[in-house]
Amino acid sequence: MFFKKNLSQLNIAAQCRKNGLPLHQCPQIIFLIMGIIIIGTMISFYAIGMHWIEDPATVALIISIITIVLLILSFIITRSFERLAEASRMKTEFINIVSHQLRSPLTNLKWATDFLKTATLNKLDESETEFFYVLEENCKRMNELINNLLTVSRIEQKRLIENKKIVSLPRLLKEIIKESNAFAIASNVTIKTEIEEKIPEIYCTRSLIKTVIENLINNAIHYSSAKDNSEPQKKIVEIKLNKRGKNIYLEIQDYGIGIPEEDKKFIFEKFFRSKNVSKHQTRGSGLGLFIAKSIVKKMNGKIGFQSKQNQGTTFWFTLPIKKLKLET
Repeated sequence: MFFKKNLSQLNIAAQCRKNGLPLHQCPQIIFLIMGIIIIGTMISFYAIGMHWIEDPATVALIISIITIVLLILSFIITRSFERLAEASRMKTEFINIVSHQLRSPLTNLKWATDFLKTATLNKLDESETEFFYVLEENCKRMNELINNLLTVSRIEQKRLIENKKIVSLPRLLKEIIKESNAFAIASNVTIKTEIEEKIPEIYCTRSLIKTVIENLINNAIHYSSAKDNSEPQKKIVEIKLNKRGKNIYLEIQDYGIGIPEEDKKFIFEKFFRSKNVSKHQTRGSGLGLFIAKSIVKKMNGKIGFQSKQNQGTTFWFTLPIKKLKLET
């Protein structure tokens, strides 16, 4: 058993898969590369030493000391990478387990709330009925968070579910806008669209593209309504969809609170939220943009943004019309 366990440690590819790392980032591969560098360094120092130092014993001693130091440094660096990889894997597993465990009681809570509301709604006054709507809203927010956490877990474990089909982006975009209209109206935000005719259909996973577009539109509405602005013409989200060369280009622009300059480099990181977002108390988990970027990258596309604080933000992404395939 002990022999089998230690033998499995030598399977570098299996260790990389276990930690969810590509081969070139695997600690074992890094250690192997550093070993080759150490051997090259030893040979180089030996050649230089033999040229400048007459005593072979002195050369051998110097080479031995340098080799030992380099080996110790290599071991320390590799072990640090292993701990980081293991911590990352355990974090992903923890998120996955907790998300699945939360889903069942949350579903039961929603069913119980729906049942109680249906059974007692006519018997309650307005203030009491409001509590049911608060429960519904919080269940919805918790469900969104759990779904986002599960999506992040699948992304990190490279287990995004594929169900590819022919997709019309104009049709999908109109569907998402229709679903978002109630939220936009409640937030006093107007959605304007500019969709080019005859946009080519693409072969991809519809649900994943929908997730990307929904995240970007919801963010635009949130941050437009968060801005304290008396000019109603600025409470607008402008969406443009067109074909640019061999790519389909989608742009979503708002005139909201914008992104501070110092926060821009972190905007696609997990759980990151700008300082001005916290100030305006807008809801969110900081996962939407990470998910959007990961999905677009999987589809061989590009995503980016331009933003000025208190002036608004424009997010955009492109998808190649040809060879649009999810990588596994």
